[in-house]
Amino acid sequence: MNEEKKKALNLLKTSRGQIEGIIKMLENDRYCVDISKQILAVVGLLKKANLNILDQHMKSCVKDAMLDGNGEEKINEIINVLDKYVK
Repeated sequence: MNEEKKKALNLLKTSRGQIEGIIKMLENDRYCVDISKQILAVVGLLKKANLNILDQHMKSCVKDAMLDGNGEEKINEIINVLDKYVK
């Protein structure tokens, strides 16, 4: 596993822990704004993990496809993912 995937994995594990904490907050009827802030923190971690995965993909898969002359399909995949990311 390369560094970017390791970073993404750590971010996802941190997200999992935070989600478990949010569930407990809901179960304990904690203040809604505090819960919302924690949800936004998890969303931020998930976005960062996704960017790490996409970064790794572009530096390896897309780069290799470009060198092999098959880069257009990989570039279109990235554009489709980024289109969903910004929505």
